[in-house]
Amino acid sequence: MDRRPGTPSLLRELNDRAALALLLGGDMLTRSQISEYTGVSKVTVSQMLTRLEERGLVAIAGEQAGGRGPNAALYSVVPSSAYVAGLYVESDLVSAAVADVTGRRVAEVSGNPNGADDPVELVRGTVERACARAGIEVTRLSTLVIGSPGVVDPRTGDPRLAVNLPAWHEGALDALKSAWHKPVVIENDVNLAAMAERADGAAAGADDFVLVWLGVGLGLATILGGQLHRGTAGAAGEIGYLPVHGAPLHTDIRHPASGGFQSLAGGSAVRELAAKHGFAAQTPAEAVQAALSGAARDHAEEFLGELAHRVAVGVASVCVVLDPGLVVLGGEVGRAGGTALADRVAAAVASIWPSRPRVVPTGVPGEPVLRGAMLAAVAQARETLLASVADPQ
Repeated sequence: MDRRPGTPSLLRELNDRAALALLLGGDMLTRSQISEYTGVSKVTVSQMLTRLEERGLVAIAGEQAGGRGPNAALYSVVPSSAYVAGLYVESDLVSAAVADVTGRRVAEVSGNPNGADDPVELVRGTVERACARAGIEVTRLSTLVIGSPGVVDPRTGDPRLAVNLPAWHEGALDALKSAWHKPVVIENDVNLAAMAERADGAAAGADDFVLVWLGVGLGLATILGGQLHRGTAGAAGEIGYLPVHGAPLHTDIRHPASGGFQSLAGGSAVRELAAKHGFAAQTPAEAVQAALSGAARDHAEEFLGELAHRVAVGVASVCVVLDPGLVVLGGEVGRAGGTALADRVAAAVASIWPSRPRVVPTGVPGEPVLRGAMLAAVAQARETLLASVADPQ
């Protein structure tokens, strides 16, 4: 809470922030509308907008027709007042997108890291390519948010136990910050996917839900009361380590596939199960797609039924503890299975425990981790802009 005396300069600052916050919401507004929403006079609003215009933060974007007299000017935030970058890094994929402060994506690139394991060089090269495609200088970026698999220490922000990215360890965040000289955030990939799911996916607007990530690896993101639950060590979503009936206990915590839920429903397990039913494929998603293609229907039903039961064992374990009303199945397997797999999982969960949560497939178009990284970066850029609004005197 700001405890400075209520001086004219502080009141101007607070008013300017209020107007900018309204416009950062994305709507174009007239002076009258800003006056109505902020509760200050139109004369004061005019002064606020003049100051924000002089700083290059807002501008007239059009006119509102239909009233008596001259058309009212419509104001909006200047999109180029801040740019951000979001990245998704995996062992075989790195993608980046650049967006302006309105959240509009202006460029996107992706590719294979090809063995590049140094976080600084990998991020630098990818972001430079994205900025070049967007036609902006890298120095104009205000924030970078990077999504990666593994545990992120909530105290330091450093990645740890990133099995597929051994170079992403303690010290990686400081190295990135030193190289960029601007805010850098590393976040767990499934947590970012959940943010995207809540913004404009299957959990849009939901305050309580879980996202179960089904892919080569397994993951869990938990949203309770609108807040992401990370756990004391940031490991709350490492569901691959969950001990479950029918799977051996872990023999090596550095390799989740050695036991637990990962050995039951992880990518390798899904491909082996699919092959047993006649659906050999390079990836678990391709195996699920083959089963849903309509061929070998009897075998497909057996495979999908057993897969749904395996997934349900993990989902039911989560539900017994958290009792969420909504479970979203994400990752490549969740997306490939769609409602066919989600419905089977819901029925299997209902046979395991008394409550029946709604189980749905992901609703985020495109890459949800990258989408979540962009949302987080834009939110931070907006906070930075609001914090920068201060009386020049």
